Amino acid sequence: MPTPIPQGQQIIVTHIRFDKPYHMDSLQMATDHYNIGITLRGHRRTITPLYTYSYQAGDVALLPPYVLHRTLAEYNEPYERIMVKFSPEYVEPFIRQVGQPVFNRLYETYVYHFSKATQEKLKTMFFDIYEEYQKDTPYKEFIMQGMLFRIFTTVLEEHISEEMTLHPQQLSPAILGAIIYMEDHYKEQPSMEKVAEYAGFSAGYFSRLFHAQLGMTYSTYLNNIQLRHVQILLSTTNKSVMEIAQETGYCHGEYLSAMFKKKTGLTPSQYRKQCLLRKDTVYLPQNTETQSP
Repeated sequence: MPTPIPQGQQIIVTHIRFDKPYHMDSLQMATDHYNIGITLRGHRRTITPLYTYSYQAGDVALLPPYVLHRTLAEYNEPYERIMVKFSPEYVEPFIRQVGQPVFNRLYETYVYHFSKATQEKLKTMFFDIYEEYQKDTPYKEFIMQGMLFRIFTTVLEEHISEEMTLHPQQLSPAILGAIIYMEDHYKEQPSMEKVAEYAGFSAGYFSRLFHAQLGMTYSTYLNNIQLRHVQILLSTTNKSVMEIAQETGYCHGEYLSAMFKKKTGLTPSQYRKQCLLRKDTVYLPQNTETQSP
């Protein structure tokens, strides 16, 4: 269970750094607070029963109470973020001012992307609220309220895109556990039979249940996990296609290139060049999961 807000407080702000990839150990669910945070380093993947989404440095992720979730590292790299947790009562003045539908709309989307300029603005806002949180003054929670509300309005007014993949059906605990296992072990290309056994089902029943809840076959979902990691490595490293193939479970570079072009319409080198051009403007999320087999 996520760390609750200490008694007598309405808001906490944390700044954490991990030199190695960080995975949440288990599924968690907050019951007493909302959260909003900015990723400073790293690529993250969050899985919930209804949605799956990815985010990286410069993105703002939000989560309301009572959402079961688990967050994983998408790539072998350090992770850093600033997180704000606050009670429902703490944001009542904001809701009175803008209306409940606006606040609901803010928290109906769990991750937002921004232009480079807005990313830098938001990083400054999050560092400022963290610095204020460190002070020992009687008025800091009141001051931080205004800072948090400014973050809210910036996210609402300046985001350039939103991203979540809605599952066709709410994921059962067994299927949720299965796809987390796949995310953790995709490099090994685990067979459907192995994951079905892990989930406690026969292969045939698991296959039908998996397709019904995720809208695609097991092999397509596994392939999408691999391709997503290929995209991350192409856009963030100078590694060769052969090196990336070895890191992501493909047998060789030629096979990776063929599969990549089939899914995206681009060769790996074309995709890498496209990402280099985009880095000077805005972050555009790259997601393969909604494509058909």
